[in-house]
Amino acid sequence: MIQAETIAGIMGGDAVFHHGIHTLGELAREVEQGLPKRTAREVGRHFFKRDQDITHEFIYRLIPEASYKRRKDRLTPEESARIERIARIVATAEFVWDDETDARHFLMAVNPLLDARRPLDVAMSEIGARRVEALLWDIYYGHPA
Repeated sequence: MIQAETIAGIMGGDAVFHHGIHTLGELAREVEQGLPKRTAREVGRHFFKRDQDITHEFIYRLIPEASYKRRKDRLTPEESARIERIARIVATAEFVWDDETDARHFLMAVNPLLDARRPLDVAMSEIGARRVEALLWDIYYGHPA
């Protein structure tokens, strides 16, 4: 299992949370209270370089544009759970590939085992994220596809 500290690091780490996240319980409390709005952009940086791409290709796919723009400082618990889910997928991919560039390539490339869709696109839903995680762990453990 991927450590809570790693997932929090994908979301901006201490710079965003202003305290360490060391356990899944602490991470769950943050998600339940609503993550800082900035976490969405921090996770998006793992896929896209330009702010416009982060916003339109990532954030607005998880959080409707009008809702995101209305948020002052914190996301709702439901929106936070979506951001945490993608951060967990990124953390898992980086663990499996042991390289940020290779992990990004995996997440952004069409995969035949995911119905010829990109893992990032599949992971936008909870069940899809479970499919991507299962695929990543199969890769890690060398299970045949």
